[in-house]
Amino acid sequence: MKKAKKLIAVVCVAAMLASVLSTIGLAADTGLDYEITNPYENVDWSWNQYKADLHTHTTASDGDDSLKAMVETNYDYGFDIYAISDHGTVNYSYTYQDVIPALKTFLQIKNPDAQIVTLDAEGGLTFDGDRYDILTENGGDYYYQTYEDGTVGQKMLRVPYANEQNPTSLNNAHVNTWFVNYGHGVVGGTSDYETPIKAVDELGGLSVINHPGEYTNARDEDYTADAYDESYSYYIDKFESLLLKYPSCIGIDINSKGDSRTRFDRKLWDIMLMDLAPQGVNVSAIATSDAHRVSAAYTGYTMMIMPDNTVENLYNCMDAGEFFAASKCLGNHEELQEIATYLIANGDEAASEIGADILSRQAEDYNAKYEAPLDVDAPVVNEILVDDAEDTIAIDVDDALCIRWISNGKTVAYGDEIDLDDYSAEIGSYIRAEIFGEGGIVYTQAMLLEYEGAPEHEYKEDANDFGWLASIIPDTLVRFLASLDIFKYLWAEIGG
Repeated sequence: MKKAKKLIAVVCVAAMLASVLSTIGLAADTGLDYEITNPYENVDWSWNQYKADLHTHTTASDGDDSLKAMVETNYDYGFDIYAISDHGTVNYSYTYQDVIPALKTFLQIKNPDAQIVTLDAEGGLTFDGDRYDILTENGGDYYYQTYEDGTVGQKMLRVPYANEQNPTSLNNAHVNTWFVNYGHGVVGGTSDYETPIKAVDELGGLSVINHPGEYTNARDEDYTADAYDESYSYYIDKFESLLLKYPSCIGIDINSKGDSRTRFDRKLWDIMLMDLAPQGVNVSAIATSDAHRVSAAYTGYTMMIMPDNTVENLYNCMDAGEFFAASKCLGNHEELQEIATYLIANGDEAASEIGADILSRQAEDYNAKYEAPLDVDAPVVNEILVDDAEDTIAIDVDDALCIRWISNGKTVAYGDEIDLDDYSAEIGSYIRAEIFGEGGIVYTQAMLLEYEGAPEHEYKEDANDFGWLASIIPDTLVRFLASLDIFKYLWAEIGG
């Protein structure tokens, strides 16, 4: 059996090598004039890049570890920005959690002894014995540590009012929201994305559609070809309608929590870009850890490009898409096979070994993931240079082993620069880059393209979303139970 698997792996490598080599080969210059809409156009590349996790949990909802433990862990991993987005529980402070008894009881059935441990407003000691303090400035709260030798670490900004909406949703129709006080103790709702997205839009906040593969059940597919095919049109139309109606919903989560459930959501991202880019609408992609325990911290994250680490700059950065999604994990079999084949064909000895190891593990286990070492840095993008006159885009990046340029859901080129004229037959209304290194993968936001003969918008009727029907029975039941005094008793019993 093992010999057969290895033979299959060799055949796959040969086929993939042929595909890679044909992709690297340049096509004839068509002379098209591309107008490139660059989301990073207003970025000053001398600004800092701040590491952020926009989606995590604590014992205030269904997390296994306390706010203090989660904050310290992310700080130790070098995070500059941190969001505590417990289910249906708005985060107001590093030092206080206004826990919802009914939700806490409902969500902590498996871990009823979980304790609430916040930080002291006057500062205190970490679990390792270092000094920590909380500072309020520039409209935000910052956590920082002082070490034994007197040096002071980075200031870690708390994202205001973070909340994962729809806490009792039975099919994980989850929406992360930030910057506005909405959803504290709001129970709904199964399949209902629009209620929180609309409310946050009206209040001036930002939102994102979390791990869509969990709601659509695309995570249950074995092959990329089957995920988000025509049978998923209801979900795709629903998500696209939301982004069209509510610009404050910046996009979707495309890699989180080890990438098992999101491994096909890059395909969804490309489909949405193909549909929305001709209308001039971009779809931003974030990556998060969605960590419910300290051991899951530092899997997915974003790199925010800002002049200073302030709440105002963070809001503007997220709203404009001036950031990179990144992850230490990659779980899509086909993506990994393509990357590994490229590394073997084009990389140095170390890169070839990584590629060979990926293919070897895939031969043993089809669902084998790449999990980057935590002590190895993911690629860092230093600058993106867009030349509209020459129709070229170049990326200056450190620690990259493979850079793939993707349009219409397919890799059209490799390398740190692409001349769009050379690939006009493969390019649609957008181009984006994925950068793989030993330390993880980084995703640029898409750049929208306009040119003569570009794909035109195919008009769609507004999606008929009957998700609210699915919420009537379960959400009404939960609301009824939450109104009963027994929840107050249960909350007291578990030490809330």
